[in-house]
Amino acid sequence: MRIHDLVHAERFYLSDGGLETYLIFDKGYELPCFSAAVLLDSERGRRDLAEYYERFLQIARQSGRGFVLDAPTWRAGVAWAGPLGQSVADVLQTNERAVRFVSEIRGRHETDTLPILVNGLVGPAGDAYAPDETLSCQDALLIHAPQIHALGRAGVDMISAMTLTHAGEAVGIVRAAAEIDIPVVIAFTLETDGRLPSGQSLADAIGEVDAATGNGPAYYMINCAHPDHFRTVLETGGAWASRIGGIRSNASRMSHAELDEAETLDDGDPGELGRLNAELMRFLPNIRVVGGCCGTDHRHVGCIAIHERCRPAA
Repeated sequence: MRIHDLVHAERFYLSDGGLETYLIFDKGYELPCFSAAVLLDSERGRRDLAEYYERFLQIARQSGRGFVLDAPTWRAGVAWAGPLGQSVADVLQTNERAVRFVSEIRGRHETDTLPILVNGLVGPAGDAYAPDETLSCQDALLIHAPQIHALGRAGVDMISAMTLTHAGEAVGIVRAAAEIDIPVVIAFTLETDGRLPSGQSLADAIGEVDAATGNGPAYYMINCAHPDHFRTVLETGGAWASRIGGIRSNASRMSHAELDEAETLDDGDPGELGRLNAELMRFLPNIRVVGGCCGTDHRHVGCIAIHERCRPAA
């Protein structure tokens, strides 16, 4: 399986940056419900998406890295069908179209020295910055299974659930992926105190999901937080840290609440973000994927990729 090559690779893979913030602040799009999937409906949208991904693919090629190519489906789950004014069938078809779209990009760019994984993105059923409720494991399974199964049918290599706020939803997602035997990655977002929005510690969240799923996730990630928000947590160490295989950091040090209210983009300092990410590597021996989240673009990911303290390419 392709993900086996990623998990056991000597070199890390790159991902893209903050797709939605880039589209809103740099390209001037109004994304309903923060959904980049709506761009698949127009020629201009598809062109801008392709150009966005291809810029990151060029960085991966130049730095000798592999690349995890995300389908733009983070806000294309069935929980968002109503808010997006679509039927469940429409949303599921959107997932399949998104996978075909990025698979075509892979077909144009993949080489022996640039391996590319097609990744189906799943987002939380609620607000990732201000969750108003937590889901039971069973409810999360029922909500997320249709999207995960649609992504699997479309041919993704893996599923990544990004910006999750609590362990119960993560367990349901892992179980939904297990139903179709597809590798799944769980990415938790953290507040400025290094804890999940639910208040749970990262160590406890990882432990809870692993215990409930028999170590089901291929690995865990941290996303949508600045390195300063979770560096201290990683410094404390523990066996749980070996389960973290990816980091996608925010450019800004602002809290989620502050970012939610921001009318301008805080893109931070790309060089500094590269250095801060590199410093985290010593606490995370099993890092496999690095990239950006809100406020980041090709500059930030480029700095992360080339920084001398990042894991060297094989």
